[in-house]
Amino acid sequence: MPELPEVEAARRAIADNCIGKKIVKAIIADDPKVIDGVPPNDFKASLEGKTIVAANRKGKNMWIQLDSPPFPTFQFGMAGAIYIKGVAVTKYKRSAVKDDDEWPSKYSKVFLELDDGLEISFTDKRRFAKVRSLENPVSVPPISVLGPDALLEPMTVDEFYKALSKKKIGKRSKEIKALLLDQSFISGIGNWIADEVLYQARIHPMQSASSLSKEDCATLLKCINEVIEKAVEVGADSSQYPTSWIFHSREKKPGKAFVDGKKIEFITAGGRTSAVVPDLQKNMGAESTKAAGKRQQGKVQRVEHNDSDDQDEEPAIEEAETGKSKVKQRGTNTKRASTNKKSKESNSDDDENYSDEDLKKPSGKAKQNRSSKGKVDDQKKKTRATNTAAKRKPEESSDDEDNDDNDASGDDDDSEQDRDYKLFVKTLSKGKKTTKQTGESRQTRNKPSKKQK
Repeated sequence: MPELPEVEAARRAIADNCIGKKIVKAIIADDPKVIDGVPPNDFKASLEGKTIVAANRKGKNMWIQLDSPPFPTFQFGMAGAIYIKGVAVTKYKRSAVKDDDEWPSKYSKVFLELDDGLEISFTDKRRFAKVRSLENPVSVPPISVLGPDALLEPMTVDEFYKALSKKKIGKRSKEIKALLLDQSFISGIGNWIADEVLYQARIHPMQSASSLSKEDCATLLKCINEVIEKAVEVGADSSQYPTSWIFHSREKKPGKAFVDGKKIEFITAGGRTSAVVPDLQKNMGAESTKAAGKRQQGKVQRVEHNDSDDQDEEPAIEEAETGKSKVKQRGTNTKRASTNKKSKESNSDDDENYSDEDLKKPSGKAKQNRSSKGKVDDQKKKTRATNTAAKRKPEESSDDEDNDDNDASGDDDDSEQDRDYKLFVKTLSKGKKTTKQTGESRQTRNKPSKKQK
């Protein structure tokens, strides 16, 4: 991924090969995700006929200064890269544009042809870069909000120590790696440089920034300067980085990554996957140790439940469990509500079919209840038989015929039904769970046949 050394290599390539030359042709990709805030035709018009005066950089951002504004400004993102045809410019893995690929590449976002025939292309295969046309790049974000450039504006030990001591999030001190990655604190340092300088300084990436001693700060600042200067010196050609650097083992698999015979472990620090050598990088801050213990505990829990080392999984587990509990509770509540609804409907129907006097009468003895229950069961059997017979009747049977049959079959049982109803209501008044019973003639008369539905 392009960090300060890679962007600086691109800036130097343009400064060495393009200054004083005029842009005679520009091709701007129709890609609003990368070409930010300006239509391609307007961008093209602002470039053609202009002379390149300088190439500038701050942090991971670069802009080409022309003889008049606006100026093309490049935020490299994850895979942004500058290519000059016929000129060797540092290549890094994620750009994935080879020398024998088509020219300009299909991933080209800005293509410039100069008056001497030289051609420049800014490519971005993954489309995380931002290319803008700005009147004054240093006066607007993202450049205006950057901290001092790690190469061009190095801090003194006192400034660095004082700045680290103040960096806290609420009552908790910020982790040192998270702080190094914060471009508003110091610009140009990315993931691999942060891992490298912390390894060289023998500082754990999760140690709290405010817990570092002044001596630690001096060592860390020295390592930042040395690593960046070396990377820039060799044109960001990683094959020329010292073999003692952890850089060369950062992308190896866990358990197979070693540096100088020491095992490298991979953890999440500063929101990024981080390479650390536990034997050499100790987390010395008390506050950081406590935080690391909590994170380690969370990591064990995540591996056990989710088979993932992603730090954001811990709250997800809690949410999932809470969600499961809520689903279970909702199921219980729904079941309870359904039971209550049935009970209410049953009581409501009873209130409509029975008089107040019936509801106020005593329930009688247990023996009478058992006798009544037998009668009610007999009545249910009669009702089911009648309903079955009604369903089997031809569709053309009239309602009058059904009513006549129902009346004939139910007249003899009217007095018995009244007694059953009263006993049934008495049972309800005691709060017992019962099923509403209805007379044979009433059910058959009110319930339509299946074919009528």
